Amino acid sequence: MKRLALLIAVVLAVAAGGAARAQERFWLQIEAQPTLREAEERAAAYSGAFEDVMGFALSSGWYAIVLGPHDREGAQVRLTALLRDRMVPRDSFVADGGNFRARFWPPEGAVAPAIIPVTPEPEPAPAVTAPQEPPAPVAEPRETLAQSRAAEARLTRGERQDIQSALRWFGFYDAAIDGAFGPGTRAAISAWQQAAGQDPTGVLTTAQHAGLVGDWRAVQAELGLQSVTDEPAGITIDLPMGLVEFDRHAAPFAHYIPRNDSGVRVLLISQPGDQAALFGLYDMLQTLEIVPPSGPRERRARNFEISALDMQVASYSYAELSGGLIKGFILVWRPEDGARMQPVLEAMKTSFKSAGTRALDPTSIPLSEDHRAGMVAGLEARRPVHARSGFYVDGAGTVLTAVETVAGCGRITLDGGQEAQVTLADATLGIAVLRPRATLAPQAHARFAPALPRPGAEVMVAGFSFGTALAQPTMTFGRFEDDKGLTGEPGLARLSLNPMEGDAGGAVLDAGGAVIGLLRPAPAATDGRVLPPEVAFIAPAPAIAEALRAAGIAPAEATRQGALAPEDLAAIGGQMAVMVSCWE
Repeated sequence: MKRLALLIAVVLAVAAGGAARAQERFWLQIEAQPTLREAEERAAAYSGAFEDVMGFALSSGWYAIVLGPHDREGAQVRLTALLRDRMVPRDSFVADGGNFRARFWPPEGAVAPAIIPVTPEPEPAPAVTAPQEPPAPVAEPRETLAQSRAAEARLTRGERQDIQSALRWFGFYDAAIDGAFGPGTRAAISAWQQAAGQDPTGVLTTAQHAGLVGDWRAVQAELGLQSVTDEPAGITIDLPMGLVEFDRHAAPFAHYIPRNDSGVRVLLISQPGDQAALFGLYDMLQTLEIVPPSGPRERRARNFEISALDMQVASYSYAELSGGLIKGFILVWRPEDGARMQPVLEAMKTSFKSAGTRALDPTSIPLSEDHRAGMVAGLEARRPVHARSGFYVDGAGTVLTAVETVAGCGRITLDGGQEAQVTLADATLGIAVLRPRATLAPQAHARFAPALPRPGAEVMVAGFSFGTALAQPTMTFGRFEDDKGLTGEPGLARLSLNPMEGDAGGAVLDAGGAVIGLLRPAPAATDGRVLPPEVAFIAPAPAIAEALRAAGIAPAEATRQGALAPEDLAAIGGQMAVMVSCWE
């Protein structure tokens, strides 16, 4: 009879000559489904409880299930009542239909309902009567456990998988999405119910089912999480396309930039390479602003992970080496959005896989040399306060540099990656000893000359003259001038050589490849006197060797006789040279 009355109301409304059509039309959107089949199933289910269920395709590609239509006031009144009675999901809302497209429910040939006016009941005038005891509250009918079990038994496998997916998304479930409700799923439901302040029965009521899955779908719709195959990068992965959008390919990255100021950014990593390239990528990423220095990180033989966080940015980086290709991803977000982004990160980790044998080739993409350098096109790199030179003094990777290089540094790195700490600082001699946090295996280390060369002998400095602008050391040639300072100072020797600021702390070698000293920084002007640029000073090797022995380091002594060819001398100096970076 109710359906007949509704049809009569519709016919009368049509016959009235369009007055109803002139009214504003509003709907209660109670669900949205990603496929037409799922939407039709849910609309049919809701039609058992409501007589005015309608369904529309949305401009986003999803399908909305709505109640109505109503005028604006009636829609809000009805929504309030249905939410109070827990008859619709908690995320239901009033929609104006602006993004509605083709109607799919009621099925073709059925009459869609006209506007249904709903007005609030008028507030009764306060009666002046004697005080009375308030009536006892009438308990709302509750779904029994048996009814919940019966409703659960009618669920399709897809609906059960949706429940497991929602429980996983909200952090209550970590097993397979198989639609089988075993002990793991029951425990997850109980945990979710308890967190929601409900009785932890392990069986969802109809309202709880609608609320859980509705909340999950609302979050999914907001994030736009979907499987993306980036063919040039050769990667398939779930990405939050509601928060990011594709921007460009700039090897070795595919850039997905923030959408609508979301603060979220994704970079897909794709390049040819071997283990050395993988390790180089690991070091390079840690120079970027989007990868702060704090947070756990681990480099393994075939992959690495970096979880980075500071007050401005949080990120997770992963890359793996397989079949001569390096593939991975970086997710960047605001620290305050950590709770919301954690499920996104887990979805990306689970779905990430290499697709085919393609990779972004740096030589195939038109980049400027500035962009190609360091492979950080479009990314802002963290810069050290300064970068100077140092050199290895033993086979474990212990480094010697100038004491001025490490003064006031919050953090020290070797060659831009490995962190090190100061174990000796000798201000008189002007040297500092650095130990890396992990044992290194340098290609070569210093062998100290037992004595200084004669005046006029040719010498060479191996140093990073241009700081971070050039990742390889530069060789600067000159002459040895004297075994003391200009005013006869002991513990100082003088060269005729024209170094640059970045060379300070570098090894000074004689023609046979023996280290005769450490290059000191250029002296500051004193008493109005500025020295010529070719006047340079070193901490002499005999004094350095004595200081190292006192610190428990056994310096190797040079035994080579005779001069080397310039290219061989440069090779020895380059292998022992280390860039020492000072960070705030």
